[in-house]
Amino acid sequence: MLHFRLARILPLAFSCTLTLTSWAQSTPSTALLVLSKQDHTLAIVDPGTLKVLARIPVGDDPHEVIASADGRTAYVSNYGFGRFHTITAIDLVGQKQEKVIELGALRGPHGLDFVQGKLWFTAEAAKVIGSYDPATDKIDWVMGTGQNRTHMIYVFPDARKILTTNVNSATVTILEHTDGPAGMPPSPPPVAPPGASPAGAPGRPGGPLPGPPGGDWNETVIAVGRGSEGFDVTRDHKQAWVANAGDGTISVIDIDQKKVTATLAANAPRANRLTFTPDGKLALIGAGAELVIFDVSSMHEVKRVPIGQGLGGILIEPSGNRAFVSSAEGNFVAVVDLKSLEIVGKVEAGGNPDGLAWAVQH
Repeated sequence: MLHFRLARILPLAFSCTLTLTSWAQSTPSTALLVLSKQDHTLAIVDPGTLKVLARIPVGDDPHEVIASADGRTAYVSNYGFGRFHTITAIDLVGQKQEKVIELGALRGPHGLDFVQGKLWFTAEAAKVIGSYDPATDKIDWVMGTGQNRTHMIYVFPDARKILTTNVNSATVTILEHTDGPAGMPPSPPPVAPPGASPAGAPGRPGGPLPGPPGGDWNETVIAVGRGSEGFDVTRDHKQAWVANAGDGTISVIDIDQKKVTATLAANAPRANRLTFTPDGKLALIGAGAELVIFDVSSMHEVKRVPIGQGLGGILIEPSGNRAFVSSAEGNFVAVVDLKSLEIVGKVEAGGNPDGLAWAVQH
């Protein structure tokens, strides 16, 4: 009787294994990444079919996500409004958690960028930005801003200029790398008293004091509107547009002059994201329940697209044909055709979706 039961059960178990295996789908060469703050997962989505291929645990309160340059690793900030201090790395090929990067005292990681082989991040509670080198598994640079809620970050392609928004300070910080030693030049050595060893003699080091490698950074703080949060930089790197959630305006910054040159009455309260289309013609702003679309050259509104309450991440596919917009309260990601400016689809990627990113494997 036992042999008969095993003979019936084993084929059924083998059939179930085959069925489960067939459900697993590999990550496409170009994948849409969607964070679910409610489910604490990262969804890997096929952008063609809008189907979720995998969901991977990413730890508590995930807010932002970015992919490495080769598209094989994703990094997720565990925010917690300053309570948490980790960034979770995800193996997108193996579709599993790779490691948890411990930031220690750098609490409240939020904004992320990946430039020059390094992960750049903000840490709100510590009022700093920093960089993590995956090759050495080390945080190799930290710079304080002295501003409250240092939130989003944009790193220029050569990593010699960085912009970040500071929400509660209502400011934008521009950091520019300079060559030479950091800090002020060392003071001249004191004059040795009679009978003392001359400079350079044993027992007394001579010459200038050594400085940290890599040069220094000049910091400029620019006042913008209340609740400065989401922003983007034009493709020519001449302007930054900053969405001010507190007063619903957009501050236009001339990056070379380091000053606000225009303030647009955008009527975009609660705006926490702003993104330019790849051709630089349109700016997309998530404001409450509406996607507000501006013409960049004229700085005038083009259209408002109702999406759903609690708009979060805005991501435009590399072709520039579609935009993906998270609706936290609607529990979906809307797909907007950028020619018709209409919703053409939805992605069901988990509860309270927010951060979005592209992963393009090379």
